[in-house]
Amino acid sequence: MEVVSPFLDGRDMIKEAGGDVFRLCYQCGTCTGLCPWNRVSALNIRRAMHEAALGVLNIEANDNWLCVGCNMCVQRCPRGVKIIDFWRSLRRIMVESQMVPVDLRRALSSIATDGNPYVGERKLRADFIKNIRIKPFEPTMEYYLFVCCAAVYDSLTQCMAQALVSLLEAAGLSFGAVAESEVCCCEAARKAGAEDLFQSCAQQNIETFKTAGAKRIITISPHCYWTFKNEYTELGADFEVFHYTEILADLLKKGRLKAKAEKPLKVAYHDPCYLGRHSGIYDVPREVLRAAGYDLVEMEEEREGALCCGGGSGRIWMDTKKGERFADIRVNQASAVGAQVLAVACPYCYANMADSIITENKEGILRCADISQLLKEAL
Repeated sequence: MEVVSPFLDGRDMIKEAGGDVFRLCYQCGTCTGLCPWNRVSALNIRRAMHEAALGVLNIEANDNWLCVGCNMCVQRCPRGVKIIDFWRSLRRIMVESQMVPVDLRRALSSIATDGNPYVGERKLRADFIKNIRIKPFEPTMEYYLFVCCAAVYDSLTQCMAQALVSLLEAAGLSFGAVAESEVCCCEAARKAGAEDLFQSCAQQNIETFKTAGAKRIITISPHCYWTFKNEYTELGADFEVFHYTEILADLLKKGRLKAKAEKPLKVAYHDPCYLGRHSGIYDVPREVLRAAGYDLVEMEEEREGALCCGGGSGRIWMDTKKGERFADIRVNQASAVGAQVLAVACPYCYANMADSIITENKEGILRCADISQLLKEAL
């Protein structure tokens, strides 16, 4: 029988990195049963928590990079264990020890040097913002529009920013940005263990917003929304934050936008984890789609039980092999209820769903579209 010596230094490292939540776990296994990875591969969260408590967890294991931060396990944990913080602490140790997968390392290095994870030149952010007619922010403007890195540097999701700007202009909303000073919100980088990078980028963005006089910020990404609202405030930020669907719903209610789809399509809405489970916003996006005249249909898993797209906590920058992509399951769920459009409200969801529609041979049957795009089409 093999005797394993507890690696107490490793346990202490996890505690120091903020992951000592493992001590609250009483090994019921609910987390492992709920984790979406166990539908396509394997991730034994219960075992990892137990091994951490014993001091025998393999800190270098590849499994430590799997968690997508979907919050399903945290939401259902009977002890309220913040399991995402546990994985984040492990990754923080690995980042500080330079044990990071190549593709993730590339993204984190790009944020550090160019302010975005897509290895794009810093000036391209300002160029894109200018090209889609976002004006320089002035304190008299109603809102500051923060365009997610994905909506700037990923050509697939640039349509989200373009459609939203058109809608805000049509409603007569005054908004702007200071693109030259913005950097990545770093929510996903923090979940990937890059704590110092998060602190640096957060402070730079907070200073940008303060200097500009921004008091109300609109975000395109639920990840930006969540970190601005929950993490930036801990660092001294003082502003209101809105996800763009909240703004669109308000504009529709006030009659500043009037829409009605001429040919109502069957639309299935996918709840993004950071807008849904993390932030509790489920009805607002659906209200926008209904107000636009679309025939909303619900998939097998929705609202609190919605399946993650697989892009959170830095996974969007890492390769996930065919057969292990959550978005493949989601696309087939949308198709199963007869949806013609799979509506999203997050750049990560858009990228993953659009890719899965191709790989699952659903082109011509199902298309992925952002809520801004669908509302614009219905004007």
